[in-house]
Formats: sequence, C-alpha cells, structure tokens
Amino acid sequence: MPQPILFDMDGVLLEGPGTHPQVYADAADVALTELEADPTPTQRADLRRNDLENVADHCEALDIDPARFWELKERYASQGTHERLRSGERGLYDDIDAIEALAERTTIGLVTNNRHETAEFVADYVGIDFEVVRGRDPTFEGYRRRKPEPDYIEEALDQLGSSEGLYVGDSIKDVTAGRAAGLETAFLRRSHNRDLDRPAEATLELESLAALTDIV
Repeated sequence: MPQPILFDMDGVLLEGPGTHPQVYADAADVALTELEADPTPTQRADLRRNDLENVADHCEALDIDPARFWELKERYASQGTHERLRSGERGLYDDIDAIEALAERTTIGLVTNNRHETAEFVADYVGIDFEVVRGRDPTFEGYRRRKPEPDYIEEALDQLGSSEGLYVGDSIKDVTAGRAAGLETAFLRRSHNRDLDRPAEATLELESLAALTDIV
C-alpha cells in the first residue's frame, strides 16, 4: 500500500482560503448574547476577530470566562459554516472526486486549521471515507497549535501508525507544517494563490487534485 496522503480542507476541498470573517462576527455576537455581556463597539470588534490576547483581555474586562466565550464562538462559527455549505453559499471544488479515487489506492486523511467540528462535518458532507480527520480544538491552546505548527498533522500520522506520506495544501504554512512533520508536500494551485511563488520546500506543484491520480 502506498504511503498515506493527507489533505488540507479550506482551499483544497472547500472553495476559498478560509472561513468568511462574517461567520466569526456572527458567532461572537451570539456567544456574547448567550453570556449576557454588553461590550463596547471596540470590544465587540476585537472579540469578533481571532486575536487571542485581545479576546482574553476583553473577556476579563467584561467579567466573562474567556475559555467559555471562545468555545461558544467556535461552536457557532461551525454552525454558520455548515449552513453556508448546505445553502450553497460556499461551494466545493469540482476536482475533489480525485480524492475518492485515491482512497481506493491508499490511506487518505483530512487535516485542517479549521475547527474539528467543521472538519468532521465536511468529511461527512462530501461523502469521502477519510481514515483520519483532524481539525483544531475549540480552545486557546488548540488555536495556537494550528499550522504552520505540525501538531495536528503529527497527531493524524500517529492515528494512522505512519511517519511518512504526502500532505496536500494551498498555502505556505501547509508546506511548512507538512515538512516539519516529516512529510513530502504538494502545493495545490487555486485562484486565490495563483500569483504566489511556489514554496521552496514543496515537493510537488499541482494544477489540480486530478493530477495526483497520475502520480500515486
């Protein structure tokens, strides 16, 4: 059996490089309402963003538990993302069928900086049988462990009982994290990264996921 192939999610399966900022803004507002907090406009603006230091400071000033706010914000952001997918507001790339074809030849996994709840939803939504699915934990520490840190890729490899393979992503941080985890890396071209130089550490450069079926 060939070595496993792990895939990033945003910009690889899901159209666009990441979660829309309005999703986080709406999630923060719902979380603040649930916690009965009344932030100033500046506090609200900062809490809508994912700046951990500002989030912690503002939560303490508002006398709400920062960890609880963050957990709620992550949960509601996942719900918002899932609804955008169901409604078609955010789409899938039309070459992800190649991942299904690859699943018949080797082990595949999904490892993303996005929330773990959303990673599991997407795996089910696209109907691809990933052997391992790993997204970020809904905690401050979970957010800090995102790529370019290799932590989540390494955890996925541990679950697969492997130390080798290929990581496919659309950003420099994907390549950095994959290499730090000891993997070969593939830099996937999409419309949002078309003008970027190929990362120096990338093993492969792909114009589409379909190109992988000719390699594996």
